[in-house]
Amino acid sequence: MPRTRQELEQIERKSLAPFAQFSGDTRGREFSEPPPEWRTQYQRDRDRVIHSRAFRRLEYKTQVFLNGTGDHLRTRLTHTIEVAAISRNIASALRLNSDLAETIALAHDLGHSPFGHKGETVLNQLMRGHGGFEHNLQSLRVVEELEQKYPKFSGLNLSWEVLEGLAKHQTAFDRPGISKSFIAKNPSLEAQIANLADEITYYSHDLDDGLDSELLSEKELIRNVRIFAQAAKLVKKEFGNLAEESRRYFIIRTIIDMQIRDVLETSEKLIREAGVNSADDVRRFPKPLIQYSAGRRKLNIELRKYLYKNLYFNEVVNEPHIRAKQLLRDLFGYFVKHPKEIGEQARKRIRKDGKHRAICDYIAGMTDRFAIAEHQKFFGNKLKFAP
Repeated sequence: MPRTRQELEQIERKSLAPFAQFSGDTRGREFSEPPPEWRTQYQRDRDRVIHSRAFRRLEYKTQVFLNGTGDHLRTRLTHTIEVAAISRNIASALRLNSDLAETIALAHDLGHSPFGHKGETVLNQLMRGHGGFEHNLQSLRVVEELEQKYPKFSGLNLSWEVLEGLAKHQTAFDRPGISKSFIAKNPSLEAQIANLADEITYYSHDLDDGLDSELLSEKELIRNVRIFAQAAKLVKKEFGNLAEESRRYFIIRTIIDMQIRDVLETSEKLIREAGVNSADDVRRFPKPLIQYSAGRRKLNIELRKYLYKNLYFNEVVNEPHIRAKQLLRDLFGYFVKHPKEIGEQARKRIRKDGKHRAICDYIAGMTDRFAIAEHQKFFGNKLKFAP
């Protein structure tokens, strides 16, 4: 017979650490539903995220390079899958709830705008005076309101603990029915893992894409970035002179392995010293317990500065994004004047949320290619984008 939810919950009780977030202890969902039969609550949440329309659209949203400019360059979807894999591995190693960590990771970028962080910056500027725009909060908005799949409620009706992980703030996720005496300083360890795994993933894999696009060079990285030089030295010592593709792969893999090892060793020590015995002890603890060591943090800051200077602000990456920012300004201004042109679901929200928020939701949900097509429809070939 298949394992029931109750059996899976018992396996969690026996195998996970006492400070893990047990699925059987969830604070529940906003709208009451019968519990799943063969899945835990967080496994149900994971499946709902994966089957959402917002998740599928991530395939055609920019990570660093404009979507479609290279077959091997990462998209927002491949980045999300990589974050989920690293989150699951770290959670499993620390005896935490890997289903919850994975689900938060899979959902963390659902609210990201087209054209990456440049698109987010523009939407925030355009929404000044109307509540602003921030992709973490938009991810919450997607899973709580914008997805329209279920007959009895808007959104995906995810568990409180997943929403807490998406909120990314320093207090407990605000939900009616949660005791006001419950004061949290941090989210669950699983949520903290997803947050840090995001950073591990995008810096290491942006390095990989930068090398693949030839905007970064191994020689310059070895000369200027200690974390890369350390990994390159280890790879050469173990494998000798490798072919270029294999060498790069193992250097990036080694960087990720070093990051994960540091996080595991540092976090295990912090958790032990904190003396936490439950998931709520973690929430009440005054600082995050999933962290890098101080030395590793310094190395990561050095890497980040190098990437900003030599990759993110490189003309090849930045110039298409400058045009993308203008594209979003054009579209937003056009829809403000012609709100009937936005999608049907977005139009329905104008009365409730206001015209500007409905337009922002509509544009934020666009893929890069749909945004470009919409701009060409209304403005012709005013802006040129490489295929």
